Parts: sequence; structure tokens; C-alpha cells
Amino acid sequence: MVEQEPEKKIIVDEDWKVQAQREKEALEAEQQTGPDEQDQRGELPPANLTALISMFATQAMFALGLIHEEGSQPPPPDPVMARFNIDMLQTIEDKTQGNLTEEEAQMLQTTLAQLRMVFVQVFE
Repeated sequence: MVEQEPEKKIIVDEDWKVQAQREKEALEAEQQTGPDEQDQRGELPPANLTALISMFATQAMFALGLIHEEGSQPPPPDPVMARFNIDMLQTIEDKTQGNLTEEEAQMLQTTLAQLRMVFVQVFE
């Protein structure tokens, strides 16, 4: 006589179904609310050295008090943050020496010279 294996019970966890339904509803609601954050800010520029230089230069100008949010009072100049961003650009120049196109090298040199000149005007 062959011994029969006991019948296996299948346990169905209903919680995952409820969770999946909630996630589906949340996704549908998010899609119906309109454009997402990416659409609102527009297309991002390509990731390249020019964009990196511009990013640090913008941060330095913000710290120098040259730019601020529209409709708000300009923040007081921050010499530590301005110096940090200028130093970051200097580091990029040092570490990329001999590896930049003529246009990239010129942009970096010009940006550094202008930021340093403004730094001296603002803080000295």
C-alpha cells in the first residue's frame, strides 16, 4: 500500500492584494494631477563641463549676493560659501589641466577671473 502525502494547504495572504491596489490608485491619482515636477522646470541642460562650471559659478554668485530669488530680499553675502565655490572651480581647472578643449579652458579661466574680481569687490 502506498502512503499518501498529507494534502498541502495553500495560504493566500490578502494583504499584498490590498497594498497593490492602494499603490495602483496612488499612481493613477498622481498621473491625473497634471504635469510632474520635471515638466514644470523644463528640460535640463546636458551634463557636461560647461554645465558644471555654470553650476558652481551660479552658486558663487548667489553667495556673493549678486543673484537671489525673485521677489525676495537678497541674502547677505557669504564669504565662506563664495570662496568654497570659487575654490571648487579652481580644483576643476587644476585637475583637468591639459584635458580641456580651448573653449572649455577659456570659459573656466574667464569665469574664475570674474568671480575672483567680484569677491574682492564685495568682501574687501
